[in-house]
Amino acid sequence: MKTRFRRKSVAVLVALWLSLAASGVSAVPVGKPAMPEPLGYVSDHAKVLDEDWKARIRSVCQDLERKTGVEMVVVTVSSLRPYATAHEYASALYDRWGIGTAQQEHGVLVLLAVQERQAALTVGKRMMPVITQEVVRRVGRDYLDLSLKTGHYGEGLYRTAVALAAVSQDIRVGTMSRAHVKGLGIWMTVLTSLGSLFFLWWISRPDLRHPYGRIRRGEYWGTGQGGFGGNFGGFGGATSGEGWK
Repeated sequence: MKTRFRRKSVAVLVALWLSLAASGVSAVPVGKPAMPEPLGYVSDHAKVLDEDWKARIRSVCQDLERKTGVEMVVVTVSSLRPYATAHEYASALYDRWGIGTAQQEHGVLVLLAVQERQAALTVGKRMMPVITQEVVRRVGRDYLDLSLKTGHYGEGLYRTAVALAAVSQDIRVGTMSRAHVKGLGIWMTVLTSLGSLFFLWWISRPDLRHPYGRIRRGEYWGTGQGGFGGNFGGFGGATSGEGWK
């Protein structure tokens, strides 16, 4: 009886696992809520965007990343569950998908939740000087809030993407890093050259290398070796996210 019951339990568990697999629900570790997978620049999981609006939004995101290196992603979901607010969901999704990671934290995520009628905007820390709180409030008020009230999600998200791309046009991801490396290479070349000159000068002065002080003071031994003096100069020289809901 126990063996039969055990086999029946196993069969039920296997059937349950197969039904979940067939429905497309993936197993999620405890403590990490199930979240949608990225579908590119536009992840319309709520299926509220027609192909024309998706193409327009995708074009804006593509142009922005090609010109500036900034990665912008637009996402719609049917519900925020199990998160309480759009800001919490957007922050978790931003981290889970690794948005802007390859772009040195130059990432932007726009999230719209249909059922709760909430929207949120999360940006990488290097985008905060550009996409300020004032920009977030203006975009939220003029486009996201209006689209939630009217149900014109495609137009609202498109105008949001355009507004965010417009204020990000002057960013060049990686430019500062390349300039820094180039400047460092120049200084290394200068230092190497000066070091070589110093070494040549040093080996030509046995009085400086001799262990006895009187030789260093110019009281040469009778070796017939002389030295030369001179001046040797040197030189001196002197980034979480923000949400709107």
